[in-house]
Amino acid sequence: MTVRPIVIHGEPVLHRRAAEVEVFDDELRTLVADMFETMDVSNGVGLAAPQIGVGLRIFTFHFPNDDDAPDRGVLINPVLVTSKVPGSAPDPDEDTEGCLSVPGENFPLRRAEWARISGVDETGKPVQFEATDWFARVLQHEYDHLDGKLYVDRLNDRWGRKARKVLKANGWGVPGLTWMPGVDPDPFGH
Repeated sequence: MTVRPIVIHGEPVLHRRAAEVEVFDDELRTLVADMFETMDVSNGVGLAAPQIGVGLRIFTFHFPNDDDAPDRGVLINPVLVTSKVPGSAPDPDEDTEGCLSVPGENFPLRRAEWARISGVDETGKPVQFEATDWFARVLQHEYDHLDGKLYVDRLNDRWGRKARKVLKANGWGVPGLTWMPGVDPDPFGH
């Protein structure tokens, strides 16, 4: 297993729809193992393949939960169904989200409180479960990466303006920027 660099907002692979996985082989299993290692070393609760520069529809997760769902796993070529997102403004104390590809920053975002996801694992075995609350948020966040969206793209006007200022101040929004989990300081201070 190898820890891979995490690409930062502005890298083109983060801003386009990822391709379906068509070949389930040793190369795919190595990629998934590397994703788990990178997610763990970065102290993330999820990691999508585009975040390590790979434009494939894969994400890993590790989120202990009270749902009848695995705490840790991989979803390949997933399909996500959610409840309606509440219409109220996000609560800065309850709805704050962060992202390894927007390192060290976080902003409030409302998400659906329930999700059902289905896909396959790295061997092609079907995976399906439901999630609620923060686990549902994690799944929606990672799934968005597969469609070329980052959580900062979904912020309301108020928080979106603040996020754009932060992105600009950090010099992000251009290709070629990365950080290396386990080498660079943890941007979220874990």
